[in-house]
Amino acid sequence: MPRNENTSRVTIVKLGGSLAHTPHCAAWLEALAVWGGPLILVPGGGPFADCVRAAQAAMRFDDAAAHRMALLAMEQFGVALAAHAQVFALAASREELTSSLRTGRIPVWLPAKMVLAAQDVPETWEMTSDSLAAWLAGIFGADRLLLIKSCGLKAPVSAQDLAADKIVDPLFPRFAAQSHAEVWLAGPASLDTAAHLLQCGGMPGTKLAVA
Repeated sequence: MPRNENTSRVTIVKLGGSLAHTPHCAAWLEALAVWGGPLILVPGGGPFADCVRAAQAAMRFDDAAAHRMALLAMEQFGVALAAHAQVFALAASREELTSSLRTGRIPVWLPAKMVLAAQDVPETWEMTSDSLAAWLAGIFGADRLLLIKSCGLKAPVSAQDLAADKIVDPLFPRFAAQSHAEVWLAGPASLDTAAHLLQCGGMPGTKLAVA
């Protein structure tokens, strides 16, 4: 989708699966609901992706199969996130994402349909929900990408540094750069002021350097 005044205002927000069993998950959802966006919420894989990893180790299926299953893990977490409030709406296609945004709802992305039809998404564990969020930001022409994680940053760093520290996946720097979006990372310390910052047009957390 080309960048225009309707899509470029959208922020892609990826909510990390590591928050699934913490009070921070509901608190971030509430902050996002209070803000209202426009935003597209990208779920991590959370405990559902952990099940895929465990099953692959036991059953020894290949990474292509694991990739498809990990997308479904994201969708399972997404269904759980969308149940938080009526403002959230499940969306599996570009048309459904756009429709939800136009009606003032917050679409929660179900990635399998779009990702499996894409030719530029590797079927590997090196392509996690972080990179998929950056990929979606590029596809949708979003201006901003916010990664919400269980850890925060004390000072600005680069996407490459985060990949080296395994805070994001190895492919994230590439897809973040291709998205042409501003990239931010927020942790628990950013939560208290997040709703206010977002409503004022700002972003919680720390802006990343992206090559």
